[in-house]
Amino acid sequence: MEVQSKINDIIELTRINELLDKREAANAKKPSNVILWILAVLGACSAVAIISFMVYRYMTPAFEDDYYDDDFDDFDDDFDDEDFIKE
Repeated sequence: MEVQSKINDIIELTRINELLDKREAANAKKPSNVILWILAVLGACSAVAIISFMVYRYMTPAFEDDYYDDDFDDFDDDFDDEDFIKE
């Protein structure tokens, strides 16, 4: 009788191991919920940042006309070489 109880124990252990292997295989296939939440939060934050930057660029006036004036054309004429030469 002792041999049969050992055989029954071995059969139970193999069934338990099969169930555990099935659970591990199922858990290995799907990614962790924590990783998905982190990626979702990062994606939402980056989307908000990109949209706000685009709205800022659209709403901010471009002051390019200030830089293209002819105010700086005579800048070199104000300084002569003679002013910097020390005698």
